[in-house]
Amino acid sequence: MGNTTRPAPESTWIDASCLTWEGQQFQGKAAIVEKLSSLPFQKIQHSITAQDHQPTPDSCIISMVVGQLKADEDPIMGFHQMFLLKNINDAWVCTNDMFRLALHNFG
Repeated sequence: MGNTTRPAPESTWIDASCLTWEGQQFQGKAAIVEKLSSLPFQKIQHSITAQDHQPTPDSCIISMVVGQLKADEDPIMGFHQMFLLKNINDAWVCTNDMFRLALHNFG
């Protein structure tokens, strides 16, 4: 697993961006940065096991990533993430992002 510290998300988002995190929606750069900054972990390790990327008709890139992550000393968990990147003024920004842990309740 790759070991990283939490990145600064401020340059990734714009005011029109939307994040769905475990079913909760956050609209706009400020709300998204606030949510991501409030996550309780200090360190994150991740391993991407599959990724798919497609161009869209309006010159964006849609991506789906599947992998595993380990936050601080928590057990390893699977995750799924899908996001849309758009080039605005020669910079790629994330306009849409959906993230879910791959948790299964078979009870």
